[in-house]
Amino acid sequence: MRTTSNPVFRNLPKQEGGYATFGSAQAGAAQVAQEYGYGQRPAPEQYQTPQRSMTIDDVVTKTAITLGVLTVAAVISYFLVDSNEALAAPFVIGGGLIGFVLVMIASFGRKMDNPAIVLAYAACEGVFLGAFSFLFTNRIIQGAEASVLIGQAVLGTFGVFFGMLVVYKTGAIRVTPRLTRMIIGGLIGVVVLMIGNLIASFFTDGGFGLRDGGTVAIIFSLVCIALAAFSFLLDFDAADELIRAQAPEKAAWGVALGLTVTLVWLYVEILRLLSYFNND
Repeated sequence: MRTTSNPVFRNLPKQEGGYATFGSAQAGAAQVAQEYGYGQRPAPEQYQTPQRSMTIDDVVTKTAITLGVLTVAAVISYFLVDSNEALAAPFVIGGGLIGFVLVMIASFGRKMDNPAIVLAYAACEGVFLGAFSFLFTNRIIQGAEASVLIGQAVLGTFGVFFGMLVVYKTGAIRVTPRLTRMIIGGLIGVVVLMIGNLIASFFTDGGFGLRDGGTVAIIFSLVCIALAAFSFLLDFDAADELIRAQAPEKAAWGVALGLTVTLVWLYVEILRLLSYFNND
């Protein structure tokens, strides 16, 4: 399996073979399961309580639960900020930072399969997204229909997600080491530009112009959306590898976390892009 751009999946080992399978033939089960942190699966007779292997249904269920928690938290956050705009900044900063910390704990602490961490992340990101959406649809964009803009961003996010899922399942784009290197290289470049733009904004109004709504900002958002979309291919490949490796059922929580991280980034970038075109 190729190295993924998503930090949640990065502890998975490299392994050749297999595209667009999501639960096809078993390959390298002992190695992948051991490196993922579960140890080698013993013979069935050694189990006192057998563990069921992860399936695509587990991935769908856990991802749906995670996104459900995120959505509920986002709706509550949005209406709380609507009633008291002073909450916007604390929700955006606090929710974003805590969510980031939880992802780091899950990734580097090898706790990707911990449902408490995954659902806590979803709740924090929901608080962040609700306040962030309010700011972009009610303060930055004057006169825009908030519900319409948010609906367009949500529709665009899941449209891209399901579109890339079809691309992966059909094998239209193969997840190769070269593609993986290109995506990761692009992500590193984007992160460096974001940090540079933030630093430059302390000294120059608008920094490098990556977020001011101009032509450069539009191009930058399009690049970010493209990278997020292609990152789904790496996420699907990592999830596919876990299924083939017969990882325990609870590993589906880690897959849900990884997909949610990418979905959140994609939604934010699409909302930014839409805001540029609707900004008076």
